[in-house]
Amino acid sequence: MIVSELAQQAGIPAHVIRYYARIGLLKPNRHPENGYKLFRRDDVQRLHFIKQAKALGFKLNEIEELLNQAYQGKTVCPDVRRILEQRIAQSQTEINRLECQVKHMESALKRWEVIPDGAPSGEILCPLIESGCH
Repeated sequence: MIVSELAQQAGIPAHVIRYYARIGLLKPNRHPENGYKLFRRDDVQRLHFIKQAKALGFKLNEIEELLNQAYQGKTVCPDVRRILEQRIAQSQTEINRLECQVKHMESALKRWEVIPDGAPSGEILCPLIESGCH
């Protein structure tokens, strides 16, 4: 099947399929007469796997490695668990950092309620920011 047919069956935009083929996640054959990329029926399943893995936070290079291992007959489940555990820890660290940043911004905004607006001068651009963040 050609790109547009695969896109319709998989529910994924054609430009995404072309990109996946360009980076090697999909490996289409070429039509001998017109050079069109020809995809197999199992590429629909491969796209479904990619979509599900991306939804879980896997990066494309990780997905490519998992697909390569799976097609060599190797189990990828231990790697999937390990990567997901790492991604959860990284995500939690980022959430904590963002929560801290939001508290810092809220605190600054509260302090700035009593500071009047000021025009930039040669030394000060914004008295709010330059009054300090602590």
